[in-house]
Amino acid sequence: MTNQANGYVVAVVGATGLVGRTMLQVLEERNFPVQSLKLLASKRSAGSTLTFKGQDYTVEELTHDSFKGVDIAIFSAGGSTSKEFAPSAAKAGCVAIDNSSAWRMHNHVPLVVPEVNSHALQGHHGIIANPNCSTIQLVVALEPLHNSFGLKRVVVSTYQSPSGAGKQGVETLHNELAGKPVQSTFSAPIAFNTVFHTIKEQFGFSEEETKMLNEIRKIMELPALRLAVTCVRVPTLGGHAESVNIETEKAISPEAMTAVLKTAPGIIITDEPHNAVYPTPRMSDGRDEVFVGRIRKDDSVEHGAYMWVVSDNIRKGAATNAVQIAEVLVEKGWVGVTPLAAGEAF
Repeated sequence: MTNQANGYVVAVVGATGLVGRTMLQVLEERNFPVQSLKLLASKRSAGSTLTFKGQDYTVEELTHDSFKGVDIAIFSAGGSTSKEFAPSAAKAGCVAIDNSSAWRMHNHVPLVVPEVNSHALQGHHGIIANPNCSTIQLVVALEPLHNSFGLKRVVVSTYQSPSGAGKQGVETLHNELAGKPVQSTFSAPIAFNTVFHTIKEQFGFSEEETKMLNEIRKIMELPALRLAVTCVRVPTLGGHAESVNIETEKAISPEAMTAVLKTAPGIIITDEPHNAVYPTPRMSDGRDEVFVGRIRKDDSVEHGAYMWVVSDNIRKGAATNAVQIAEVLVEKGWVGVTPLAAGEAF
């Protein structure tokens, strides 16, 4: 490992993808202490060049030996790649922060949103999971409300950008809008339309909906929290929005709810609906905060409220959250890997 007083050896796996490139941008913007940088991708992308802090780096082919001497590897290369290579990183003493769904529900892997459960990083075993983009922005808003009022039930419907499917998703929307022939990334045309994620799960749920149900409970450490989730793709170029309805244990008012959220980390209140001021995906573009607005009372239950939650899904929903996890590891001195107990394995 590197002399950490001078910074860290950092690898970005899947560096040439939409999220991978944004990870490099966020590392640079936040001045993360990078002593040296290693860019990794598939054999197809190896040899290409990317720029970080004015210096060109050549992308290398990802192998099981890529992590020797690396302190932190941030993965955004898909679940199968993470399944195969993240254990190799951990075995080499490198912390793998993975953006895919491959490790999120693994018993030995913390699933972390720093504003909510950074404590879960302590004693990690070398693999840390970055949650689903829609989960991240939602729990940033839910956690302070739970702490103040106690959550009984949450109902959420998402309005998700095609960018959540990566470069292919964005290209599909652009090509459809231009009237070009296209093999759609989605189950139906996305231009001028709304599309559900592919329904695969038992009882008619999409994988995206099941991810959110499981991840929210794990991150917030509320295994019995009552949740209802519907996930929808809409034809916006970037940013995810969520319509959220909460029922609480204690009395809640829009004024009290706003006061709590105003002091919560990572949140910006944007709520002047009579002046047409409320969160929009365009507002979140290029930002790391979670925007909350349309806060109002729900009279259908004893203690209930509505809110509208928006965030840049590529930044806070992916790249920025991963870098924030790395920042916590550095701040707390938790970059080293605690081996799994005898007989345990990833």
